Amino acid sequence: MAPTPRRPRIYFSFRSPYSWLAFHDLTTHHPQVVESLEWRPFWEPDAPSERLLAEAGGRFPYTPMSREKHLYMLGDVRRLAARRGLTVTWPQDVDPWWEASHLAYLVAAAEGRGLAFAERVYRARWQEGLDISDRATIGRLAADVGVSADAAEHAADDDGIRAEGTRALLDIHRDDVFGVPFFIHRRQKFWGVDRLTDFLTALGEPTGQPRPGAPAESAPPVAAAAFGAHSSDHGHAGGCG
Repeated sequence: MAPTPRRPRIYFSFRSPYSWLAFHDLTTHHPQVVESLEWRPFWEPDAPSERLLAEAGGRFPYTPMSREKHLYMLGDVRRLAARRGLTVTWPQDVDPWWEASHLAYLVAAAEGRGLAFAERVYRARWQEGLDISDRATIGRLAADVGVSADAAEHAADDDGIRAEGTRALLDIHRDDVFGVPFFIHRRQKFWGVDRLTDFLTALGEPTGQPRPGAPAESAPPVAAAAFGAHSSDHGHAGGCG
């Protein structure tokens, strides 16, 4: 018997504003597609996760982001958000720890509230300026959408969730994912929010452009800690940011 083909996949990250915009476009304009996708979290692992990933035979691609790319990204994201009628509140990440939110997503997904949790975390980070590296904040966000606050807050301390997180990171390695949002349908791969339409076309879905909005505002000041950070690929404006 032939193996059952995998569902179309989307790799997303709470760190990336482009991933946030892709989530917005899918849930707002293509809700019929959302539930059919396999949602896979993508995040830069901390030392324990990186060790577990290496032990499993995987690796995570790291590329420092230059100051020039970061400055461009700030203006680009504000422009794209304004086109969608959204206002960005820029987070100031001093010491980001992405396990807090992404391992908590695995808890929410297991409780059948993964997408609701993702929406709440995206809104908290990109529109409310909340620190999603803070465990207590994650617990409150989880409770907002009916997810076990304690389990979400302490997801990184749970060996079972850490093991599931390792499998998620190994999928990133096996699927050759180097940035987000990243879409996969059969043998076809698409990187960046500007490739969402191509992905939907590959799925046979009707497509439409986000509604036009106000002109972009100038980019805000940037935290110096953002430059040269331990981060994933930032090769173009529609990819990981």
